[in-house]
Amino acid sequence: MKKFKIAVIPGDGTGPEVVREGLKVLQVTSKKYNFSYETTFFPFGGDHYKKTGETLSVANVEELKKYDAIYLGAIGHPEVKPGILEQGILLKLRFSLDQYINLRPVKLYPNVDTPLKDKKPEDIDFVVVRENTEGLYAGVGGFLRKGTADEVATQESINTRKGVERCLRYAFKYTQKRNKRKKLTLCGKTNVLTYAFDLWERTFNEIAVDYPDVKTDYAHVDATTMWMVKNPEWFDVIVTDNLFGDIITDLGAMIQGGMGIAAGGNVNPSGVSMFEPIGGSAPKYTNLNIINPLAAICAVQMMLDVLGEVDAAQGLEKAVISSLQSGKIKSMSAGKMGLSTQEVGDLVASLI
Repeated sequence: MKKFKIAVIPGDGTGPEVVREGLKVLQVTSKKYNFSYETTFFPFGGDHYKKTGETLSVANVEELKKYDAIYLGAIGHPEVKPGILEQGILLKLRFSLDQYINLRPVKLYPNVDTPLKDKKPEDIDFVVVRENTEGLYAGVGGFLRKGTADEVATQESINTRKGVERCLRYAFKYTQKRNKRKKLTLCGKTNVLTYAFDLWERTFNEIAVDYPDVKTDYAHVDATTMWMVKNPEWFDVIVTDNLFGDIITDLGAMIQGGMGIAAGGNVNPSGVSMFEPIGGSAPKYTNLNIINPLAAICAVQMMLDVLGEVDAAQGLEKAVISSLQSGKIKSMSAGKMGLSTQEVGDLVASLI
């Protein structure tokens, strides 16, 4: 029997509530599919920062490297200045643990409303592979004459051949493994960002010869957003840089039914990966038992898949689909689900 060590960071706001339901479902899934795990909880987040002035130390990062995966609830506190927790915890984890892939499935499940007219689950089912440790998020830049009329601000996009190639190769392999339309779309902006995306496009075309069974195409990021709305069925897997990936995955969350159902993974294929609902901490709903936990439950499903528990991941996804097909969950929005946070978790767990 396989045994996994999972670090749990419940985080801020509604994070602990959705994590609780995710762990409930994980427990039932482990018994059904014959694997075991142990969890260790870590306090990182806004309250911890307010008490200690600490976000995430080097020693904390070294401790987290001992785990097989990290399960994160949410980071974001209304009493902490924006950027402190995001850079001090989220970005620090991604960079320190070299989680160079951000993996975002965009999938419309049955009985989930989409704002796209006449689109059905078979039309909205693609995955975005986002480079996660370079680009504009590398933090290279600064100010000149700050606060004056002659102020200059710079922010540089850092793209290395190594970083670009490993992201692209992951995307090609993922497209093969997904085994649906076997089409990989590079999303960029070659007509304006001529240096960065020249590197992306050249590398994409060069390594495509190693994956002859994968069809390839290219779309500018603005065209990508247009086609995601008009014809989402055109996409199978999209690969892109850090900033564009950040933007198009939020659009993806909306067309799949909202943040309540959107999960993501920060993946290091040979190291420690981190899985989370992408909707944020939603502090106004804290402790009301009305937040939707399905995204956090879907993050558990992603975690199991990356850990190699493929049958368990598929079984958990089937339970999520069955819970939605039951008609008991009326909406993806907080307070409108027709069930409480805890009841949604109970329902999915009962269907494993």
